[in-house]
Amino acid sequence: MKSLEKDELKELLVKCWITHDGMWFSSCLREFGIEKTNRINKAVVKAITAIEIKRIQKAVGAEKLDTFDEFKRFFETAGEILSGAFMKYMFSMPKKNMLHFEWQSCFSYEAMKALGVMDRYECGVMLRMETWFDTLGIKYEVEPKVTGCMMHTDGRCFRDYKFFFDK
Repeated sequence: MKSLEKDELKELLVKCWITHDGMWFSSCLREFGIEKTNRINKAVVKAITAIEIKRIQKAVGAEKLDTFDEFKRFFETAGEILSGAFMKYMFSMPKKNMLHFEWQSCFSYEAMKALGVMDRYECGVMLRMETWFDTLGIKYEVEPKVTGCMMHTDGRCFRDYKFFFDK
């Protein structure tokens, strides 16, 4: 058996996780329809994301995130851990307390188009990131506020986050 390099193993695990997520969504969609699946999916995203971000916080020893610089380092590390090369996004922190996040293409968008529910899908991808912030107790504002899918309505998906740190 071929021994996998660290990056190969991570990519395989992230792809398996995304496949599991997609198969779960598809099965739920067939059983319950899009409205109920959206509600269940968002509840699951919030629940699992709260657990994953606390696990990563503990694993990397980022117990306190009191400043933007501490958060920035942690966010970059968490992104490296949880992202796959197939996820086509970019983020920047153009100034203190600001995060710009943008998808060049989106695996969820492509999957929802294939399932024929793109016009009624409520995004769980950005909810995942926002649940990280909520779980970590980081105060923020987001623009634009979106429920559906910007990739579908606008041909692009982005969010701008403004953070409020006490220090």
